[in-house]
Amino acid sequence: MSRPLAVVGTGTGVGKTVVTAGLTRLLREDGHEARAIKPAQTGHPPDDDAEFVAAACDDPEAATCPRFLEPALAPRVAADVADEDLAYEPIREACEREIEATPVPIVEGIGGLRVPLAGDKEVIDLVDDLDAAAIVVTRSGLGTLNHTALSIDALEDRRIDVRGVVVNEYAGETLAERTNPDELARMTGHAVETVPPLGDETATPQELAAGVCDALSPAFRDRLPVDD
Repeated sequence: MSRPLAVVGTGTGVGKTVVTAGLTRLLREDGHEARAIKPAQTGHPPDDDAEFVAAACDDPEAATCPRFLEPALAPRVAADVADEDLAYEPIREACEREIEATPVPIVEGIGGLRVPLAGDKEVIDLVDDLDAAAIVVTRSGLGTLNHTALSIDALEDRRIDVRGVVVNEYAGETLAERTNPDELARMTGHAVETVPPLGDETATPQELAAGVCDALSPAFRDRLPVDD
């Protein structure tokens, strides 16, 4: 079993699920028994990130999620609004069981790193407790430098191994977009990959995941899975 890889984001809607699907599919195509783990899913139904990853890999066993909540809010807040019990330890233990059973586990974050997960614990606490390395997914446009650098600072303050940054939906149409990847590399000291816009709402999970696979460089692939 390799160490888990956490796909974390600078916020909600940055593309963590598409990147997670691409990484899971990429590793499986390379012969690894990779599986994605979503610790908790809010906004369900209709949102189901684990189902998206499974569809992208053409395998219902390619992803799992132990807990679903209906309100589309941070998990702790969603549980309060729905008047449901949500404790941190069962979430952590469920993730640990899946990690132990998976040769190459990939944990998809929920929103940004400081999103309240359960009790007084946040997403970053789970990443730390699972001893995961991290891939940071971020937006491509104006404002991403600050959000990305602060997210990486938060991870490195916990001594969490950052394996790289993925700038999602990179079209290079504005000066900010064109300069952001190099500036992020300079600011953070980490390798930066770009993934282009991959299609509209008609694109299938398989097509989106394949687009992520095609966009990632061989050097990035060499850092996966996390064997050290």
